[in-house]
Amino acid sequence: MSAIALIDYGAGNLYSVHNALKAAGAANIAVTADPEAVLKADRIVLPGVGAYGACAAGLRVIPGMVEALNTRVRQQGAPFLGVCVGMQLMADAGEEMGTHPGLGWIPGTVRAIAPAPGVHVPHMGWNDVVPAAPHPLIEAGEAYFLHSFAFEGEDVLATTDHGGPVTAAIGRDNMIGVQFHPEKSQRYGIALVERFLAWRP
Repeated sequence: MSAIALIDYGAGNLYSVHNALKAAGAANIAVTADPEAVLKADRIVLPGVGAYGACAAGLRVIPGMVEALNTRVRQQGAPFLGVCVGMQLMADAGEEMGTHPGLGWIPGTVRAIAPAPGVHVPHMGWNDVVPAAPHPLIEAGEAYFLHSFAFEGEDVLATTDHGGPVTAAIGRDNMIGVQFHPEKSQRYGIALVERFLAWRP
């Protein structure tokens, strides 16, 4: 059974993501802020809700955590799943309440969703996930979204429509991130987590 590190950096939706992992069949889940546990994990999940800058700061304040993530994910190829702000942190930067650096794993920037007639911000509720490129983890369906900022950049795997295309998933190599909340997306979300647990990138 794969050892899964679920990163605890004060980012809100930790235990709902933990429950989704369990519902998808994961048994060996370490909720952890220990970089050493990350270095030993077979799979890594980065959750996140709230402001981009606060989440980025929360991750960086843990000594050695960003370095451990870079080593285990970027250098050693452990499968990685980012959820909501955890996905956004894969970008170069985010522009919520100032500009803040991200992990720089996927070229792009997280920017505010532009208000428009008939377009409510935050983008909240169920919406379609439309694959933009083939990927073993991403399927067409409906998922639950709650966000005011969205990724703009490369390696977009899926979009949704909210007054125009909005990034729903990004990824490359062994890394994938989803803007929606699998833990709130009922069967669609649990099925995605099941595919992540079986993924051999």
